[in-house]
Amino acid sequence: MAKGGWQEFSRPESLQRSPGPGASPGQGAGTEPAAKAQQRVRVQRTKAGKGGKLVTAITGLEAPEAELKALLKQLKAHAGTGGTLKDGVIELQGDQVAPALAALEKAGYRPKQAGG
Repeated sequence: MAKGGWQEFSRPESLQRSPGPGASPGQGAGTEPAAKAQQRVRVQRTKAGKGGKLVTAITGLEAPEAELKALLKQLKAHAGTGGTLKDGVIELQGDQVAPALAALEKAGYRPKQAGG
């Protein structure tokens, strides 16, 4: 990356959470995902790498892919828009921050709005 270059969520490793201070060395990848209410779920609108189109990115979800696809289906229905699942990040078309926050809270997560 060039000096001063800004890229939101450009690398998958930037989205990874490190185990907390009380975690045992064996915890991390391959273990049971954290409880829904304890996950650090972020909802952010962005245009990065989307050809100028606005999308709502939902990151920090720790769940099996089948569960993420079911959640994506619920979010798309609640927001009334299209969306996709890429590398564990759910992307909804358009500015869907408020509907996404409401749907995630209803699903048992504690989401936060990230960015501006």
